[in-house]
Amino acid sequence: MSTREAAGVVAAPATDPPAPPRPVTRRRRRLRTRLARDWPLLAMTAPAAALLLVFHYLPTLGNVIAFQDYNPFLGDGPLDAFLGSEWIGFGNFEALFTDPLFWDAVRNTLTITAFQLVFFFPLPILLAILLNSVVSGRVRAFVQSVVYLPHFFSWVLVVTFFVQMLGGAGLLAQELRDAGMQPWNIMTNPDTFIVLVTGEAVWKDLGWGAIVFLAALAAIDPNLYEAAAADGAGRWRRLWHITLPGLRPVIVLLLIMRLGDALSVGFEQFILQRDAVGRDAAEVLDTFVYYQAIVTQQWGLGAAAGLFKAMVGLALILTANHVAHRLGEQGVYSRS
Repeated sequence: MSTREAAGVVAAPATDPPAPPRPVTRRRRRLRTRLARDWPLLAMTAPAAALLLVFHYLPTLGNVIAFQDYNPFLGDGPLDAFLGSEWIGFGNFEALFTDPLFWDAVRNTLTITAFQLVFFFPLPILLAILLNSVVSGRVRAFVQSVVYLPHFFSWVLVVTFFVQMLGGAGLLAQELRDAGMQPWNIMTNPDTFIVLVTGEAVWKDLGWGAIVFLAALAAIDPNLYEAAAADGAGRWRRLWHITLPGLRPVIVLLLIMRLGDALSVGFEQFILQRDAVGRDAAEVLDTFVYYQAIVTQQWGLGAAAGLFKAMVGLALILTANHVAHRLGEQGVYSRS
């Protein structure tokens, strides 16, 4: 027994030293540093982010209407109608999926999308390559101005232009009559309507679609072309082994985004020509929603069709992005 124990002195229990104040983590310091550095940029993007929140993300709450028998005239305001409408679950979807007109519109939409993917999507790539190969800057600027201009025309003006050129009283019909031939009114022929709308889209948006590919071509290192030419590679080999691989990430990205809009081929272009060629040829999903939901005031049915279109687009984007990852491309987002 020790002397302290013999004397009856009890040692105090050992206590841990007080913990030092918790330091600020590296992540917080990094965030504060970035905020202090980038606050002017954040301030400039704040209005755009607010507009996106107000006009895009908040309206998505309206998808609840797809599960209601929505009546906008209930109560004293939109909120009362939103909260007071009867909840019917998947009733709108059942009515939608059992409507043969809906599936006709979906079939027309997917057919037009597939046709335009084959005959329209590659054209801006070819135009960008041709413009990039033009040596004269003045010629390139002139051609770009000419092919960009139709993008700023409304669809009313575009359809009117095609009517004046290809309609029954248009320039082509008059020339055929003068030559003693039977005129062919392309604007009212349902069998060639898919070619007509694709041609209108090409004339309107071909030049505008080439802008992204021109930017991608400008990012390719010119030294690669010089090295390939020094090794004896011709123009076609340089195109195949340098230009197209340089464009491939952009092509994959835009293709994935286009697949996400597979059920959105347009509204104004088709509704302007629907009566001329008939519903069977020109009815797409957007015009179906207008005539079967908005005109008849079946708001829940229209919301169900919009939600169906969004879910199909999301599924196509995720699937196409997964395929892009399997092929070694980044796609819309990279894998974690």
